[in-house]
Amino acid sequence: MMRLAAFALFENTPFSLSAADYVAILPELALTVFGIAVMMAEPLLPAGRSRRPLGLLALAGALLSLVASVYQSSSPGLGFFGMVEVDSFSVFFHFLIAGIATLVILTSLDYLETEQIRAGEFYGLVLLGAVGMQLMSSAMELVLIFIALEISSISTYILAGFRRRVAASAESSLKYFLLGSFATAFFLYGVALMFGATGSTYIPAIAASLKVEHVPTLAYVAVALMFVGLGFKVASAPFHVWTPDVYEGAPAPVVAFMSTAPKAAAFAVLARILLSTGAPGWFWLIWLSAALTMTIGNLGALVQNNVKRLLGYSSIAHAGYLLVAFGAAPDLGIRAVLFYTAAYAFMNVGAFAVVSHLAGAGERYVSVDDYAGLGRRSPVLAAALTLFLLSLIGIPTTGGFFAKFYVFAAALKANLVWLTVIGLVNSAIAAYYYLRLIVVMYMRDPREEMPAVTIPAPLAAVLTLTAAATLYLGILPGRVLDFAARSAADILRF
Repeated sequence: MMRLAAFALFENTPFSLSAADYVAILPELALTVFGIAVMMAEPLLPAGRSRRPLGLLALAGALLSLVASVYQSSSPGLGFFGMVEVDSFSVFFHFLIAGIATLVILTSLDYLETEQIRAGEFYGLVLLGAVGMQLMSSAMELVLIFIALEISSISTYILAGFRRRVAASAESSLKYFLLGSFATAFFLYGVALMFGATGSTYIPAIAASLKVEHVPTLAYVAVALMFVGLGFKVASAPFHVWTPDVYEGAPAPVVAFMSTAPKAAAFAVLARILLSTGAPGWFWLIWLSAALTMTIGNLGALVQNNVKRLLGYSSIAHAGYLLVAFGAAPDLGIRAVLFYTAAYAFMNVGAFAVVSHLAGAGERYVSVDDYAGLGRRSPVLAAALTLFLLSLIGIPTTGGFFAKFYVFAAALKANLVWLTVIGLVNSAIAAYYYLRLIVVMYMRDPREEMPAVTIPAPLAAVLTLTAAATLYLGILPGRVLDFAARSAADILRF
């Protein structure tokens, strides 16, 4: 009721803002200020000088957003007349997305120098894209979610084509833009139809309107159309076809960003729309999409020899595991989704950090064969990549194990036996292609033409942080699970 009252004030009172309104978007403000600053600072640097200071400025913005997310947790409530809400759920995703941006910027420091990419625009787009993703997780109004989705999408469309001298990168960006635009149109049609069905685009008002015995048919169509739009963003089947090609052409640090942060934000929106409003008619949609996504992703990864494409298909499969949680009971499902998105973010960013570094200038070394003998050429990088791959399989003592455990446990408690069986079979299939890469690293001789591998300080920091987080979530998951439980309670209380 408080939410509805706050939103009603938006229509009847003069426009005025308080300090609490700005606190509600503090992490986004930090990212926006530094995103603009880093682009304005680039022309001030002399030509030919290293662009690393721009990366450090962007890093400061991402870290400030992390701090702002922590500060927000002590000031829950509504902002901007109820259009955004600070609760445990939004704070979780604010922190996660700022953390991913931090790790991606660290990974990019040496990559951009090697590839001679314009650093100011790159870092600015990473930060501004993260603004849209953070806003998606806290928005309580469907039109605001659409605007945030566009901010996020436009940034990633451009980032995908940042290797401008490479035709595959331009193709990647164009393909991502065209297909993404179609998906966005579907989402917007869904928003319009939901307004027609319920008379509002405000999520608490929609939830109140749908608590009736006979839900309008229009609401079912609206849910289906919005799922199409968000299904594209999370790369769920049958809206996944763009993923391998876009991941192959995009710069490796951008793929690390695209495969984690926008997906986390899209899953946050799915939870807000489907689970917190009690939206009708989505159960079998999710069930079928989850089964197809897991199977297509894992079977596609089996036949890949390009590591970026392999991890691209792997990311499709992991989206399928996450969708399994949506079919479970709302509270357990949301807890599992939150834990999975956190665990997947750390292990996938860590894996792509290694891939990005080993790829070399022009990303020449991205085939599975290029990893032959890595265990002898660089034991530290091989060990780190092995840890991340084992976590992606779901081996105990890693975050990936508990992520899959909580998803499948939630599904079994909801009596989704066949979906759980499909998920477990797919996990066994996935083990083959992850273990294949580990075998190549340790059991095959290195090729003579492969360059020597060193580990620069920023990469060492990324690997240390992601490996520590992967092990922490696998050994001591309790605190994150407690926070996930509070987050689930927050978005299910109306």
